[in-house]
Amino acid sequence: MPSTRTREQIIQNIIDSLRRERERQGRSQNELARSAGLSQPMVLRVEKYERLPTIDTLLRLADALEVDLGQIISDASRERGRKGH
Repeated sequence: MPSTRTREQIIQNIIDSLRRERERQGRSQNELARSAGLSQPMVLRVEKYERLPTIDTLLRLADALEVDLGQIISDASRERGRKGH
């Protein structure tokens, strides 16, 4: 099982990917929150790493952004490996 530090880095990479995709699409946190069925403060706290997202929250965000969460998780895990963690 990955260490706590490794898991935290993978989660941070996932959040970063979702945030970058939101920004690439030109969407505000409020707009994303509405389409994902979440509050804007929740999206803000997740993007600032103040709140650890549940799998449900990640799925809602990925669905609203129309991206494949499985691929994002896979990429985030590989990215962690390239950083030498």
